[in-house]
Amino acid sequence: MSQKQVLLNAFNMNCVGHIHHGMWTHPQDHSTEFNSLSYWTDLARLLERGLFDGLFIADILGVYDVYQQGIGLTASESIQLPVNDPLMLVSAMAGVTQHLGFAVTANLSYEAPFPFARRLSTLDHLTQGRIGWNIVTGYLDSAARAMGNKQLLAHDQRYAQADEFLDVSYQLWEGSWQDDALVVDRQRRLYADASKIHPIRHQGEFYQVEGYHLSSPSPQRTPLLFQAGTSARGIQFAARHAECTFVNAATPAAMRQQTQRLREAATAAGRRAEDLRIFMGVGVIVAPTEREAQEKHRSYLEYASPEAGIAHFSSSIGLDLAAFGPDEPIISGETRAIESVSQAYSGWTRRRLLEQHAMGSRYPLIIGNPAQVAEALLQWMDEGDIDGFNLTRILNPQSYRDFIELVVPELQQRGRYKTTYQPGSLRNKLFQQDRLPDRHPAAQWRHTTGRR
Repeated sequence: MSQKQVLLNAFNMNCVGHIHHGMWTHPQDHSTEFNSLSYWTDLARLLERGLFDGLFIADILGVYDVYQQGIGLTASESIQLPVNDPLMLVSAMAGVTQHLGFAVTANLSYEAPFPFARRLSTLDHLTQGRIGWNIVTGYLDSAARAMGNKQLLAHDQRYAQADEFLDVSYQLWEGSWQDDALVVDRQRRLYADASKIHPIRHQGEFYQVEGYHLSSPSPQRTPLLFQAGTSARGIQFAARHAECTFVNAATPAAMRQQTQRLREAATAAGRRAEDLRIFMGVGVIVAPTEREAQEKHRSYLEYASPEAGIAHFSSSIGLDLAAFGPDEPIISGETRAIESVSQAYSGWTRRRLLEQHAMGSRYPLIIGNPAQVAEALLQWMDEGDIDGFNLTRILNPQSYRDFIELVVPELQQRGRYKTTYQPGSLRNKLFQQDRLPDRHPAAQWRHTTGRR
C-alpha cells in the first residue's frame, strides 16, 4: 500500500503574536511588519516555492482579557492584538501565486449568511478556486460583549447555530444558480438565464433568508471547508460538514484515537472516512545538524514568553490562571470557551503550564536536523493517522524558509512530499474534484429552487 503524501499548510495570523508568544522580540522576526502588503505577498511566494498546499490564516474577534482580568499583558506582548481581517489579504496573495490555497478563519456567530456567502464566492472567483473557510463559532466573551450580547452563547447552542448557518450557505452556494445559468451571449443580449437562477427561502431558528445568491457559480461553489474542535458536539459538526479538520494531541497514539473518532463519525453521518483530511498543529526548529538545531532552540527560549502563552491559554479555557498559586491544581468547571481544551487540562498547575509553554505555546515542537524532523513528522503521520500539518511560525518568515530549504527536500527524497503542484482548485488538489461529493449534505441543494 502506498504511503500518504504529507499535506502542508503554513499556520499564520494577521497580527504580531500568533502562537509562539514573545518571539516578535527576536531581531530576525519580521511579524511587526504585518500591516505591510509586501509582508504577505513575499510570504505567499515563499510558500508556493516550498509547494505548501495552503496558508491557513487564524483569526479571533474580541481580545484576551481573562488573564489578570485585563489586557495588560495582551497589549504589551501583542497576544493577537492588534489583529486585522484575514479575508482582506487573500486577493493580493492570490495575485502573486498560481497554486497556493488560502484557508481563512471567519466567525459565523457574528456574520450574516447572505453577504458572507458572497464574500467567499468572490474570493473563490478571484483565486480561481483556491479559497477555503475555517469555520469557527468563537469562544471569547469579549467578542460577544463587543457585538452587543451579554455573554457568549452556550457551547452546544453555538454549534446548533453553525449547523443552520451552513445549511443556509449551502442553499446559496449550491442551489441558487444552476451550472448553465450563465449564457453570456452578446448577440442575444442574454447574460444570464433568469429561469435558472432561484431564490432560497429559509425560515429557521437563527436565520430567515429569502433571496438570490448574488454571485454566479464559482470554481468550487462551496469553499473548501475546514473546522477545528474535538468536543463531542464539535466531532458531530465535523462529521457532517468538514472536509479538513485541525486537531492536536500529546502523542501519536492519542492522535490516532482522535482521528479514529472523527473518521468513524463521518462514516456514521453517511460520508466516508477518507472524506476527511486531518491536520495537526506543529512547530519545527531545524538546522543542518542536530547540535545547531538545539542551539537555535536554546537561543529562542531567551525571547519566548511563557506567561504570554498561558495568558492566551486563560482565554481558551475561560479561566484566570493568574488567580492560582504556582502549584495549585487548576479546577475548571462548566465553560463557554473551548470545551475540549478545558477538560484536557483540568488538574494541571500553573507551574506545569509555564513549563509546557516555554516557547510561548503549548503546540508540539520538533527540533533536529532535516532527517530527524522528517522522521518525527512521518511518525505523527503514520502512527497518528493524520494527513498533514499546520506549520506554525516561530520566526516569520525564517521558520518557513528553514523548513523549505531543509525539510522539504528530505521528505521528497523519501517519496512523501510532492515535487510539483497538481493543477486545479484547492479542493481538487486535496480530493481530486472541484465540487463537494454527492454524499456531502450540501449536495441536496444542487439544481433545486432552494425549497425544502
